[in-house]
Amino acid sequence: MSITHPAVGDALPDAAPVRDIDFSDIRWALKEGWEDFKDLRGDLMFVGAIYVFVGLLAVLVALNVSLLPLVFPIVAGISLLGPLVAAGFYEMARRRELHEDVRWRHYFDVFVGPAAGPLLALGLILAGLFVLWLAAAAAIYGVFFGDAYLGVSAPQSVSAFIEALVTTDAGWRLIVVGNLVGLVFAIVALAVSVVSFPMVVDKPDLGATPAIETSMRAVTQNPFAMARWGLIVAVLLVIGSIPFFVGLAVVLPVLGYATWHLYTRVVAR
Repeated sequence: MSITHPAVGDALPDAAPVRDIDFSDIRWALKEGWEDFKDLRGDLMFVGAIYVFVGLLAVLVALNVSLLPLVFPIVAGISLLGPLVAAGFYEMARRRELHEDVRWRHYFDVFVGPAAGPLLALGLILAGLFVLWLAAAAAIYGVFFGDAYLGVSAPQSVSAFIEALVTTDAGWRLIVVGNLVGLVFAIVALAVSVVSFPMVVDKPDLGATPAIETSMRAVTQNPFAMARWGLIVAVLLVIGSIPFFVGLAVVLPVLGYATWHLYTRVVAR
């Protein structure tokens, strides 16, 4: 793997050198993530949170059918916030790497320690992307279904909404355009977060801005490898979500640990 050092005037002085990686590094990261999962068992903390999310979503739909057009964007967009939730797993993997104590309580250390400030800054960026994505999804719905979502008329029922979505030209155009716009948001989120979150956990004094700079450099220097990584993450999240989100109890921690190991391969620490 080769290393690219930031040129003078081309990157922030604290941005870290970035290595070239390939698919073998991704396979290694996933393997190490699985080993961490088996040893640390941090997934148990997520079971309750998953059911709370699913329950709140069900109540939201039941109480306000007019929000049906945003159910899929909300579910899909939640993944944009994944790197912030996974910060505790980065800390657990870091501790395991250094042969330090890895009891489950250390999952929360990053949210109260020196990394809390940079993590908050990065989290606000992802939250902003999430809000912009929901606004874009609502606007796209309005384009293809008039001003229905804006209050003139709302879907009458779940079945009526699904029927309009899959049996009309407007519905299929909505699906295609919505997914393309969602892909743009996913690429931006990947570029901003794939390295920055584990980096501020690893080096909390560095700050959010150099971490973002390093993350974006890692993606632009390894576009094909990072595209594969993003696709793998998306597929695993979908698989984990299918059985009533229960599978996320395994998928989320494995991806969290694997992201840490990918970071150790792509950034010259």
